[in-house]
Amino acid sequence: MADTQILAPVDNSPARLPVPAFAERFAPFTQFVRQPAVQRALPAIATTTAIGIAALAWFMTQSAPQTQLFAGLADADKAAVADALQSQGIGHTIDPVTGALTVDADKLYQARIALAGQGLPKAQPSGDSLIASLPMGASRAIEGETLRAAREADLSRTIEAIDAVRSARIHIAAAEPSLFVRDDKPATASVMLTLQNGRSLSDGQVQAIRFLVASSVPGMSADHVSVIDQRGALLSDSATSGDMQAFQLQTQMEDRFRRALDTLLGPMLGAGNYTVEVHADVDMSESQATRESFPENDRALTSERITKSVSGTTPPAVGIPGALSNQPPPATTLSQTAPDARTPGAPGTESNEQAARAYEVGREISVTHQPQGQLRRVSVAVALNQGSKALIQADIAKIENLVKGAIGFNAARGDMVAIGQRPFVKVEDAEPAFWDQGWFLPLVKQVGAILAALLAFLFVGRPLIKAAKARAAVRAERDAAVEESLLAATGAPPAIGERRAGREITLEMIESAPSYEARANLVRAFVRQDSQRAALVVRQLMQEGARA
Repeated sequence: MADTQILAPVDNSPARLPVPAFAERFAPFTQFVRQPAVQRALPAIATTTAIGIAALAWFMTQSAPQTQLFAGLADADKAAVADALQSQGIGHTIDPVTGALTVDADKLYQARIALAGQGLPKAQPSGDSLIASLPMGASRAIEGETLRAAREADLSRTIEAIDAVRSARIHIAAAEPSLFVRDDKPATASVMLTLQNGRSLSDGQVQAIRFLVASSVPGMSADHVSVIDQRGALLSDSATSGDMQAFQLQTQMEDRFRRALDTLLGPMLGAGNYTVEVHADVDMSESQATRESFPENDRALTSERITKSVSGTTPPAVGIPGALSNQPPPATTLSQTAPDARTPGAPGTESNEQAARAYEVGREISVTHQPQGQLRRVSVAVALNQGSKALIQADIAKIENLVKGAIGFNAARGDMVAIGQRPFVKVEDAEPAFWDQGWFLPLVKQVGAILAALLAFLFVGRPLIKAAKARAAVRAERDAAVEESLLAATGAPPAIGERRAGREITLEMIESAPSYEARANLVRAFVRQDSQRAALVVRQLMQEGARA
């Protein structure tokens, strides 16, 4: 019997570097990875890992939109709200710049309902609650301070109803009433406003807040109310400044004239074919004059009194009283005498007449009052677009007459209207940069997710696939070498090319294998050669084993 020579498997793998001592701990993992099944599954594992990384990057960049839960919360309220949301399982974030507490937009109302069930956030006490909590038997000082705090709380809640106001605090200073009128001091108030981000109050709104506070406190004037914002700017100063009022009045007049001219010239010339500038000179001085005059030859009789008295010259009765005294007087005799100079035509009588008359002299009093905001002069400049055809002078004169009628032109006042036509230069609207567009940021997120997936595939998945293919090729060559040595040992033709061309592995070759390892290698090769036949053989062997 010829001696058979067992050829050792040919190891065509490159020389390996010495493995460090600590690498022995990973020996089980290395052996697990080197198993054929794991090696065959490595491409699928690499592809799945790349897809998972891409999906993770996508979900990280496509986070749900956030919405602010409550505005103007104090730090203590934020801590309580955050704890309540965490206990309810509702995710939330805190902006590191503004400190705003935000939740997912689709969970906004769910979070608010959950917080409302726990009484969060805790609102400031109202005036009614402060008065209701006033203890019985409180002193007059405590009662007065509680009423003042209640008034301040109600005023703060009223002012916070304004859209631009986030929170408000009011401090009222009122002195105790005195018995002496000259010792009374008017009440004053200070208002601290915290405005919304990017919002501001107009002077009219500030003035309205001042009148609101002054009207709510007895004996307080609006001039004694100071209003400041969170930056420490005194808002009430600009609202009461005379220069600011004059500027606002001038601006309002100019805007009114400009709107009138736009309404008049717009349909005629078209938008963009004209520009209008108006300057109004407003007199903010206030004057009052009183004049008293006495018209000449202007009098009237107001009263008249006439007194008249008449007296006669008959001699009185004389003689001794008796019978003769009761006799009628003797007949009178006429005598020619000159009449009395004092009473002409009345001989022997005197008459006096006195008259008293009262006259009123004419008087005229006139009061002239000139209020603020008198318009002293109006200047209007209109520029017309010349275009392809210039307007004739007659058309310009018609437009000038229309402008004068719109502004109430008064030559005695010194008003001026200037109209000119020139070609307009086309000014292109400057569009915002592309990175400021709304579509740019979502596009960057999507492209970033795609790039992350591609990089994960190129630097993770592709090297793993190449390594798996290389290991599979090395293993195939090694198996081929082992098969060649086994075939040579069993008497088969040793040429690999011939075996690959038409030489097949048979069951006799497997049974005549000299060792278990050689038989196992032949079985693997037989399975790769004809998997269906191998399955049938295995099934037949299992049936024979079951019958045995």
